[in-house]
Amino acid sequence: MDTHIHILCGDSFGGSVKQVLKEFGWTDTHKLIILRENYAIGPLEQLDTPVGRKLRSDWFRQNITENYNVSYDCEEEYTELLDNLEQISAQAKIIIWTGSNASEQAGLRLAVHLLGNRQNEIIVCDACAICEELFNRPDAYINYYHSGEIPSDKLREALLRISDGSRLTAVDIARLSQEWKEITRQSSVLRIWHEDIVLEVPADYYDSYLLEKLDSLQPPPGDDGFLKSARLVGEALGYCEQYVGDAYFEYRVRELIYSGVLEIKGVPTAMRFYSIRRRKG
Repeated sequence: MDTHIHILCGDSFGGSVKQVLKEFGWTDTHKLIILRENYAIGPLEQLDTPVGRKLRSDWFRQNITENYNVSYDCEEEYTELLDNLEQISAQAKIIIWTGSNASEQAGLRLAVHLLGNRQNEIIVCDACAICEELFNRPDAYINYYHSGEIPSDKLREALLRISDGSRLTAVDIARLSQEWKEITRQSSVLRIWHEDIVLEVPADYYDSYLLEKLDSLQPPPGDDGFLKSARLVGEALGYCEQYVGDAYFEYRVRELIYSGVLEIKGVPTAMRFYSIRRRKG
């Protein structure tokens, strides 16, 4: 019988948790429900409706190329999620994993909203915060921007501490559900985690940051000032203090090309296939 249901965001984090559960011998009683989407990007407006889910699917199909499965359908993902939540037994303890980023925080609110009026005990655990508290020292400090970044040896300790997580009260559940509803009234395609709020920001929020990174990088000699798009995206990803994802940065690089800010050499089907530089003149 399932005694614990873990709800979490991302296949990477899901794979790590699954590995640790197997090491502990817990797989017969602990089950996973994985929210596979990056809720920091793409439309979430009216996501509780078929119209909103089609809007999200269409946006990804039109704007995100790298690491994107063209057969992806938000409607199918959503239906599967509802089915998995419906199968949770009344006796199971629900653990929702989150972190200090817009994707996992929005995922937390979505999960709480969809769980509705279930009477199961719900515990919220922040694996990033747990691991930072346990392992960071003044001379060796790591900030985890997404739970998927945590190595499995440290994640073991977080899973041993699930009973220390925050138990949601009825008031907490109502608040988080209401916050999800507010998110789905917003028309933005980009969100950040700021002062404990999933905050919508303009689509071009990171454009100036990308251009600053481009200006700071040295293009290879003999390439007429062109830099591989993948190198710029990797640099931006490495220094960004929010979890956004390489696909969104690459989308913004292409938008800067289309708007004439950047010049391109190659074909922008995937970032490894083209290089960019500031437009001259």
